[in-house]
Order: sequence, then C-alpha cells, then structure tokens
Amino acid sequence: MSKIKQPHFFTSESVSAGHPDKVCDAVSDAILDAHLEKDSMAKVACETMVSTDFVANTGEIKTSYNGEIDYEQIARKVVEDIGYDKEEYMFFHNTFEYINKLHSQSEDIAIGVEDGKGLHKEQGAGDQGIMFGYASNETSDYMPAPIYYSHKLLQYFDEQRKSKAIPYLRPDAKSQISIFYEDGKPQYINSIVLSHQTDDLEYDKIFNDIKSSIEKFFEGNELFEKKKNEIQYFINPTGKFVIGGPHGDAGLTGRKIIVDTYGGVGNHGGGAFSGKDPSKVDRSACYYARYAAKNIVAAGLADKCEIQISYAIGFPEPVSINISAYGTEKVSLEKLNEIVHNEDIFNFRPRNIVDELSLRNPSGWNYLQTSSYGHFGRDIFPWEQLNKVEKLKSYL
Repeated sequence: MSKIKQPHFFTSESVSAGHPDKVCDAVSDAILDAHLEKDSMAKVACETMVSTDFVANTGEIKTSYNGEIDYEQIARKVVEDIGYDKEEYMFFHNTFEYINKLHSQSEDIAIGVEDGKGLHKEQGAGDQGIMFGYASNETSDYMPAPIYYSHKLLQYFDEQRKSKAIPYLRPDAKSQISIFYEDGKPQYINSIVLSHQTDDLEYDKIFNDIKSSIEKFFEGNELFEKKKNEIQYFINPTGKFVIGGPHGDAGLTGRKIIVDTYGGVGNHGGGAFSGKDPSKVDRSACYYARYAAKNIVAAGLADKCEIQISYAIGFPEPVSINISAYGTEKVSLEKLNEIVHNEDIFNFRPRNIVDELSLRNPSGWNYLQTSSYGHFGRDIFPWEQLNKVEKLKSYL
C-alpha cells in the first residue's frame, strides 16, 4: 500500500498579509508590477527586508523605461494597505526609514534570458534549478485540504479585521490546521491553531471571540462538523500577542515558500517567487507545472499529480520532466509521461510558459495579489485555468 493511503494526520500553516515576511513579498511584487506596467519585458529580481520602522530594497533591475519609479512610495502604499497605519505598531507607513539598494541586472544573466544573445537563439531559463507543481482533487480548487483551509481561515479573519467586526485585531497572524486522512482522503479536522496579533486585552475575551469566529467560518463544513466537539483549539497559545509585525520579528522576501505552495504536501525545489519577473523559471515554471498538474487531475487522469521540471540557465528547454500520481493514476504512468512530454499539450520551454500564460501582460490580476494566501488555488490567476481538460480527454 502506498504511504499516501496509510491513516495519518497532516498539518499545514498559512500566514497573513501582515506577517513580516509577507510584507516583504508584497513590497517586492508591487515593485515588479510597477516595472512591468512601464516595460513588459523588464527583468526584475527585487528583495525586501523589514524590521522595526524600517524597510530596505535590494536586487537587480533591467528595463528600457527611462523614467523614475518611486520605490519608497510603493513601499509606503503597500504597508498602509496591509494595515500598518498606526504609530503604536512601531512599523508605520508614514515614518519608517527607507533604503534603496536596487541596481542593474548582470549582463552575464541577461544574455541567457533574451532571444539570440546567449549560446542559443531562443530565450533560455533565467537560472538552473528544479521546480514542482501539484494538484489534488480533495478540494474544489484542487489544493490539499490543510493549506486550502489554513489560507481561507486567515482570509476570513483579514475581512473581520478590515470590517472592524473584531475591532481589536492587528495585521499580523498565523493559522495552522491538522486534518486526519484515511485511504488518501481527508476525513476530519483534528486541531486548529490561530495566533492573531491584537490590542492589549483580556485573554479570555480574545479566545472566545476568535473561537466563535472560527466556528462561524467552518459552520456546515463536513470536515469540521464530523468531530466538531473533539477539535483542539490553540488560540494565541502564549497568552498574549500584542507586539507583532516587523517590530516583533524581522522579515525577508521569499521565506514562506511552503505557505506559498502546497503547505508541505509533495516536494519543493527551494526557489522563492515574489519579486521575480517571469524569466525566472523558479517562479514561472512552478506556475506552469501547477497548470499542467491541475488540468491532469481535473480531466480525471489521476486523483493527485505532481510534476517536476529541471532547467539549466540560458538553455531554452527543460533538462528533464517527471510526473508522479502517487498511485492514484487512472491511466498508465507511461501515458502520463507521454502527455507531459508532448509539446502540443504542455510546452515547458521558458519562452512558451511566459507567452501561454501571459505572464508579462497580466490582465485582471497582478503579482501583488500572489504575495499572500498562496500562489495557487485562486481562479484569478492564469495558471489556474482548466482550458486543457477537454484536450486531454480527447487525446486519450
């Protein structure tokens, strides 16, 4: 029997947009959006660091746009929109110190990601590395249930904070949900952890208000209701969470790569996403691998699917492609391999990925939106579309 089918608990966490690392991801992606708006072919690798009333940017930029982009103003707007709008948070959009150390992209990298400038005529990968995409039919968004509900719960509390339904909530928060699996399928929620930054109030009030809101959010959910009275709640388990955000802990771009992907389900190649333009395959190829895996699962070819791709910097096609269905495949693995190696169905060349998913010309979405609550599982993003399902069915 496959390990995936043995009875087990699985846990995933999410973090809010106000978490210090997510503040960094948001600033980096907002800077990327600003460059792509001016020059769709801009090359961006932007890093952000935050601490107590402090924001710094570094990284590499290459663009044909001759005007100035106000990085400081972008950072201040992002921080304000997230909710750091009071001096008492010790990270205030009006007063934080800002340092800009962004500089030009290395020409040695640039020749590998532009047509005809390197050893190959076609645009190559922006770096070497391994990338993974994953999908599962256990939720409506083809995401693993623990990360799916961890994200959804924090999005709900973000709405509670912004609407003042719970008026004392502050921007920083973390969730963590444990789910029991049997025969590879989620059965019930076993525990819920929610650490939410608040004003300095009595703990019992905070516990009861948050627990009541969690119950309201999950009301009617089968995984929640099945063993509702046995669920363990860990709400601000230290007893106090007033000091938070960048004042409570420094933040860096790219430190929440498991939150950004599948919550620890499947494998991860180690690359971060935010602040990188789509010539960087550690971002764009992960999006395309998710796109392929999701369409394969949606077409009924497997219950779970993981795709690994590898690249060499400057080389215009993948070095390798591998597919696994964890024993849930409905057709042979040979057939699944045939599908992912057929460029008429899925073309993993870096140039095609950018063009097919319109990653340099976002329409109806932007990269800033990816920076919190996961890069996968939301239909606004082009890599979430299911437009290959019928083609896969007819191919078989």
